[in-house]
Amino acid sequence: MEYIFETEHLRIRKFEPDDAECLYKNHLEADVKKWIPNESYAGIKETKEAVNFYIDCVNKKHLPYVLAVELKSTGELIGDTGVNEVEGNPDEVEIGYVICKKYSGNGYATELLRAMTKYIAETFGINILYGRVMHGNNASVRVLEKNGYEFVGEESGAEDDPYGNGMLIYKKVC
Repeated sequence: MEYIFETEHLRIRKFEPDDAECLYKNHLEADVKKWIPNESYAGIKETKEAVNFYIDCVNKKHLPYVLAVELKSTGELIGDTGVNEVEGNPDEVEIGYVICKKYSGNGYATELLRAMTKYIAETFGINILYGRVMHGNNASVRVLEKNGYEFVGEESGAEDDPYGNGMLIYKKVC
């Protein structure tokens, strides 16, 4: 298996078709559905289509650029990470990440975000990255802040904010 980059505990790689079932299950977790409800898949068929799309994007090195996250010690798929263009500005991206609940609290999200931020800046030459977090998702706020992302404002009325509480916007200039 070819890895795109590694951290102390994680291996980050292109998705493979066989990852669809695990990705689907990971995104069914209550915390994932609570904090990023638009990232849940309607079924395994939709997840397989998404995985194929992610593979194609990575092969062509274009956005959205979504990668699988494995735990080094077991090879288990424990999350995913990706970036997508900020609407209307190809020189800025929004970064996202998911680590399964079973593995949260171990610093993996912080480790992942640090490495992914660096990788995206170096690979795509993008120096402005944003993180958007729903109000109340304090764990993700801490992850962003530990990685030097600074609070820049709030957004209301976003389509990916189903609760209508607004989104906290963080920014990092590399």
